[in-house]
Amino acid sequence: MLRIHFTGNDLAGVRTAARPDVLWETILSFHRLRDRRGSVVYGEWRSEARARLGGETRLLAALVPSRGYFPDFLTPAEGVNGLDEGLQAIRATDPGRLRGELSLLAADRSGGRTVPHSLRALADGGAEPFDRLLGALRGYHRAVVEPYWPHILARVEADRARRGRALLDGGAEELLASLPPMLRWRAPVLEADYPVDRDVHLDGRGLLLQPSYFCRGTPVVLRDPALPPVLVYPVTHGEAPTVRAPGGSSLAKLVGQTRSAVLHAIGDGGTTSELARRAGVSLASASQHAGVLREAGLIATLRHGNAVLHTLTPLGAALLGGARQKQVEPRCYARNGPVTS
Repeated sequence: MLRIHFTGNDLAGVRTAARPDVLWETILSFHRLRDRRGSVVYGEWRSEARARLGGETRLLAALVPSRGYFPDFLTPAEGVNGLDEGLQAIRATDPGRLRGELSLLAADRSGGRTVPHSLRALADGGAEPFDRLLGALRGYHRAVVEPYWPHILARVEADRARRGRALLDGGAEELLASLPPMLRWRAPVLEADYPVDRDVHLDGRGLLLQPSYFCRGTPVVLRDPALPPVLVYPVTHGEAPTVRAPGGSSLAKLVGQTRSAVLHAIGDGGTTSELARRAGVSLASASQHAGVLREAGLIATLRHGNAVLHTLTPLGAALLGGARQKQVEPRCYARNGPVTS
């Protein structure tokens, strides 16, 4: 059982990450790659990902066992800013911390067996072992995570919209109560089923909620209690990830004033009833148009209580943003090229 203990100050400091964390997704996807469960969501992705991989997994397998502890330094907070910043933060890991976390890993996994040479070389320091590690992480990410990033981003954005709505409706406690079913808010403690018995005391530091596409079954927290608290939890899955660009017959349907009005009505998210009201159409019409937009890859849909919540995908936001830009600044666009922010 995992128990996260909150004070009043901690409730005031609860926040949701602004975007997916590239390193959490990379490391957790390595778990999913070796896990046969979740075939509906991850089955096709596993087949495609394995076909792209070379030798990147050998070093990662030494650092990230299929179960149990993996070092905290692999998922620095900078990962939310992108792969380059995240890898730079890994390279800047304090040598003492590096040796300590690798010792924990070796103790957890060795069981009396010889510690892999790759771990001993990394613990000894030097540029070459780190170069190999960062190269393996970059190569693995490019093969396994990067091709699916628009889909991952869409699912995390949909989850963020759901948590944001809960926060607006009832504050931090409602937000915590809205988390997936494996997490249970029993004030002032957030509980979850967990492989080991663990208590996390926030002590006024607040908590970062990090929704993750590749997290499955149970949430994940950092082992070191001195690090800023973060709770990684699974998003609700819809369709399986794909590298196919949305288009074809579904996107060709996206013609007409009403459907455009529904897309504009989504804004920062809305239920089907809200879309109908904002666009001035019937509930049945709003539901039908939302289905076409979803098939075209322009919106994501997530259940929220008895309703469903629609949010824009990156493709939908880009399409909508381009249309607005043309409406607002057509002369500047025609003369000087696209206007960027």
